[in-house]
Amino acid sequence: MRHLRFLRYMDEVARTGSIRGAAERLNVTPSALNRRIMDLEEELDAKLLERKPRGVRLTAAGEVFVRYVREQLGDADRMRSQLEDLRGLKRGLVKIACSQALAHDFLPQQIASFRTRYPLVSFDVSVADHERGVVLLATYEVDLILVFRPPFTASLRPLMTLPQRLVALIPAGHPTAERDTVRLADFVGTPVALPERTTGGRQMIEEALARAGLRFSVAAQANSFELLRSLVANAGMVSFQIQIGALPEAMPAGIVVRPVDARDLASADLVLGQLRGRNLPLAGAQFAEHLGRTLHAAAAPAKPAKS
Repeated sequence: MRHLRFLRYMDEVARTGSIRGAAERLNVTPSALNRRIMDLEEELDAKLLERKPRGVRLTAAGEVFVRYVREQLGDADRMRSQLEDLRGLKRGLVKIACSQALAHDFLPQQIASFRTRYPLVSFDVSVADHERGVVLLATYEVDLILVFRPPFTASLRPLMTLPQRLVALIPAGHPTAERDTVRLADFVGTPVALPERTTGGRQMIEEALARAGLRFSVAAQANSFELLRSLVANAGMVSFQIQIGALPEAMPAGIVVRPVDARDLASADLVLGQLRGRNLPLAGAQFAEHLGRTLHAAAAPAKPAKS
């Protein structure tokens, strides 16, 4: 149904009154969008848009075409709804295991987004370290895993991977808070709060410290990333998480997030996966597609800022 994509493009141009504005909202280039419209005008032998110095306006032919566009899009939405009814997606259960780092912000946001479209789909979420997550998958206790740095196993079928850096959660008054990146050596002698040893991030830190001959002063360790954040904000400690679990805008007041220099810690993969050879329940398959699109968008390079 690729033709629907262009119909949505034309609808957006009509709504915004601007090819450039529509292109920004649709994440396409204005020149490509304008070219598609010009090709369509040539095919129909009719001008659809009156191009002005500041935006565009629909011609009489454009008004007729946009009415057709919106009828087609409405029919497509109704058809999708009927297909969802036939496939039983009005109801369903998604069973997923996720790493601690995803449990506070990322996964709840994705569940909320998915349920706006499928409000009767429910979720059974297990928060587990990377090794336990693979075990839950292999024993059919969950349909999907979204875990950081899972162990290799032939039974795991990765659906999407997203490279992740470790970031430091730093009290705002710490000397390193003004730097763009930090080194592990910066925190020798600083009270540190670390996740438990079963987590992939903790194992990466321990390996890096051993290679560098460094030693942290571990003031606390916990299996709750929310508690670790609180120790940074309230007790002046430093902690570490993967970047998707420590978005700066989600941090409590008083916490600064800085990436750890790649010379100390290379990136590792966040993996969305299922059991190899297993056909997922429909709700699980649809949620996997939803997560895959989100992770793919997160992996895309940021667009350069306009001058």
